[in-house]
Amino acid sequence: MSGIYIHIPFCKQACNYCDFHFSTSMKKKDEMVLAIAKEIRLRKNEGQNKDELSKVETIYFGGGTPSVLSLDEINFLIETVYTNYAVVDNPEITLEANPDDLSEERIIAFSKSKINRLSIGVQSFFEDDLKMMNRAHNSEEAIKCLAVATKYFDNISLDLIYGVPGMTNDKWQQNIETALSFGIPHISSYALTVEPKTALKKLIEIGQVAEPSDVVAQEHFMILVDTLEKNNFIHYELSNFGKENYFSKNNSSYWLGNKYIGVGPSAHSYDGKSRSWNIANNGLYLKSIQNDALPSEAEILSTADRYNEYVMTGLRTIWGVSLKRIESEFGTVYFEYIHKQAHKYLTDELLVVEDDILKPTKKGKFLTDGIASDLFYLDSND
Repeated sequence: MSGIYIHIPFCKQACNYCDFHFSTSMKKKDEMVLAIAKEIRLRKNEGQNKDELSKVETIYFGGGTPSVLSLDEINFLIETVYTNYAVVDNPEITLEANPDDLSEERIIAFSKSKINRLSIGVQSFFEDDLKMMNRAHNSEEAIKCLAVATKYFDNISLDLIYGVPGMTNDKWQQNIETALSFGIPHISSYALTVEPKTALKKLIEIGQVAEPSDVVAQEHFMILVDTLEKNNFIHYELSNFGKENYFSKNNSSYWLGNKYIGVGPSAHSYDGKSRSWNIANNGLYLKSIQNDALPSEAEILSTADRYNEYVMTGLRTIWGVSLKRIESEFGTVYFEYIHKQAHKYLTDELLVVEDDILKPTKKGKFLTDGIASDLFYLDSND
C-alpha cells in the first residue's frame, strides 16, 4: 500500500473558488480528531500483508486546512498511523499549510516532528489577488513564512494559481520569480476554475469579478512551463513541477495507480479494483464513527473505468500511457480504440508516441484533460 491520506475538514474562512469539503466552525475539531484516529484504527487491516510492499510509504494531511490543528493533534494522528500500520523507515509526511498558520515558532516545532514536507498554499504574492480569492493570509505573511520555512525544511511545495482575472503576463511572471527566489524545489500550479455553488461563481454572475479567460490561462501556463523548465524543474504532472528527487511521492502514487487509504469526511480510497469515499458531512461522519461504522460508499471499477482512469492519469504525467499495457491489461478492443481516437491528435501534433508510450506534446499539454476525455471508452458493457 502506498499511502494514507488524512482529510482535515476545517478552514478559518472559505476561499471564493473552493468547492472542497470543509467547515469554518471549529466547534467539533477536537471530536473530529478523535474520530479520524478511530477510523484509522477501524481500518487497520486494510492493505496490510506481510510483504514490504504493504507498508505505508506516505502520510498526507490535506483539507480543508490541516495547519489549523495543533502540533499535538497532528502528532497524535501520525502516531495512530504508526501504531496501526506498518510504516517504511523514512516515509514522506506532508502537511498542507497556509502562510498565516506558519509562524516561526510553529515552523520550528513542525521541523522537530515527523513531518518532513510542507505544502504551502500561497496562491499569489499580490494583495489584490488574495483579497479576490478571500484568502486568510496576506502577501507579507506569505513572504515571511517562506523565508523562515526554507531554513528548517528542505522539502517544500508551493501552490500558485494562474488565469486570475486581471492578472497580466508580467504579473504572473513576477509570481513565479518570487517563488523561485526562495529556492523552493516543488511548485504545484492550477488554473483558476469556476466551480458551481462557490462564492466565485456568484461574484461572476453579479458582475463583481470577470470570468476567467481560457486564452489568458493558456498563456500563463506556457509561461509557467518555460520558466520552470529553464530553472531545472521537471514537469512531471500537468499541474506539478519538481526538481530531481523532489516529486511528491504521495501524489505520484495516485497517478501511478497505487493503492491508498483516505480517512476523514469526504476522503477517497482505492484498492486497485474498487474506489470508496467517505460521506462529505461532518456531523454524519462523527455519528457513524462513534457507532463503529465506516461512513463510506464504494464502487467496483469496470474495465472501462480502469482504462479511463489510466488514460487520464497517464496523459497528465511524464510516464504517459503505455500502449503495450493497454493491450495486455485491457485487451485488443481498447488497444484498437485508443489508436483510433488518438489519430487526429497525433496528426495535429498534440500527442506523440515514443517507445510505445503515448504522451502529449508541449503544444498539447494544456489541452490534456480534454484530449483524455476524447480517448475515454464509453460503450463498455462491463
